[in-house]
Amino acid sequence: MAHRRFEFDMPASAEVVFDAFHFHHWRLKWDSLVRGTRVQGGAPCPFAGAVTESEGRGLLPLLSMTTRFVSFDRPNVAAATMVGRSFPFIRWAASMQHRRAGPDRSWLIYTYTFDVGPTSIQWLLEPIVVRMFDWQTRRRFARLQAYIQRHREEIEQWQREQR
Repeated sequence: MAHRRFEFDMPASAEVVFDAFHFHHWRLKWDSLVRGTRVQGGAPCPFAGAVTESEGRGLLPLLSMTTRFVSFDRPNVAAATMVGRSFPFIRWAASMQHRRAGPDRSWLIYTYTFDVGPTSIQWLLEPIVVRMFDWQTRRRFARLQAYIQRHREEIEQWQREQR
């Protein structure tokens, strides 16, 4: 089983970072792993109990995953687990915690756990998948940081309009 924790210093409040990640119209503008994502039932973002479907992007177009959100407490934490399987994963779960670091800064703490398969070659496959997943995770959240750096005011304006 692979288990990792990453911490990313984000150039905006936890509310901005949370929304930039979880509201799909923002996420599709920066996320290097997701070509398309939707909440079953059509909601604009997940919620506790929501099932989402995501299609892979870039080098991972065949990686599609269905997840169920087990926690969704804006802007503090969101956690999801995979429904079914999505090669190479036979089990996958992740959480994102957001912590205030100042008026326009926050920490995003991303934790994942997964198992890969088939189990007969797990010993070979897991180190490769961990290395790729870790690289993609760092790349993905660096893109989120850069996007927020350039578009924070736009996201904040959108948030004000949602009230």
